[in-house]
Formats: sequence, structure tokens, C-alpha cells
Amino acid sequence: MKKQTFGAALAALRKERGMTQLELAEKMGVTDKAVSKWERDLSLPDVNTIPKLAELFGLTVDELMQGEGKPRSSGGRGRKASQIACLACKGIAAAAGIEVVVLSLLGLLDTVSAIRMLGIGLACLAISQLPTEGP
Repeated sequence: MKKQTFGAALAALRKERGMTQLELAEKMGVTDKAVSKWERDLSLPDVNTIPKLAELFGLTVDELMQGEGKPRSSGGRGRKASQIACLACKGIAAAAGIEVVVLSLLGLLDTVSAIRMLGIGLACLAISQLPTEGP
């Protein structure tokens, strides 16, 4: 896509998805007047809003801010798989922690096994915090 202003790119992305300014505003937690100003290049979204806006359109922050690029076609599937893997890792971590507490309370767990289970849980938690996108 040819380089364009942030506002023009945002308007095009919104229209491609059949969204009104009001619908986008509601998803972003702003007013439709704010979206209108963004699209007319009268203002820019708050710095904290930009990552959420990029995610909504399946773009990186750089792509969104440079007014370039189309939404990544395989990005939806890759991102979904990444979210599922992240959720699974967090679930394993939580399950390991709960298992250690319950088995300890029942007196069915030795220290070495408890440390191993907690180690697995912490490793899964660390994995879930790894970045999911390349540079």
C-alpha cells in the first residue's frame, strides 16, 4: 500500500472492516469525535491507545503509525495460536501451583517433588511472557 497519512490509513482500515466511527470509538474507549479527529489528521491517539488500535487492525504499531501495510493475512491465525499457547502456559503454571498447595495440605507431597512442580510452573509462566512477534 502506498504511504499515506495516519488518518487516511485509519479511515481505510476502519472501512475495510465495515465499522463506523462510533463502533471503533466504543472498542477503543473514546468518543466518535476523537476518531473523527484522528481520521482527519487533526489529532493523534494517546500513546497508550496506539498498541490497542494496532492490535484491533492486526498490524504492528510501526505499520499503523507509518500509514503502510495491509493487515497480515496469516497474522490472525498466528496471533490466535500464540494467544492459545500463552493461555495454556499460564494454565499449567496455575495448575502446578494449586497442585503443590493441595498436595502439601494433604501431606502427600515431598519437598523435592514440590520444587519440581513449582519449577515447571515458573518455566511455563516465563514462557508465556516471551515476545510473540519478530522485530
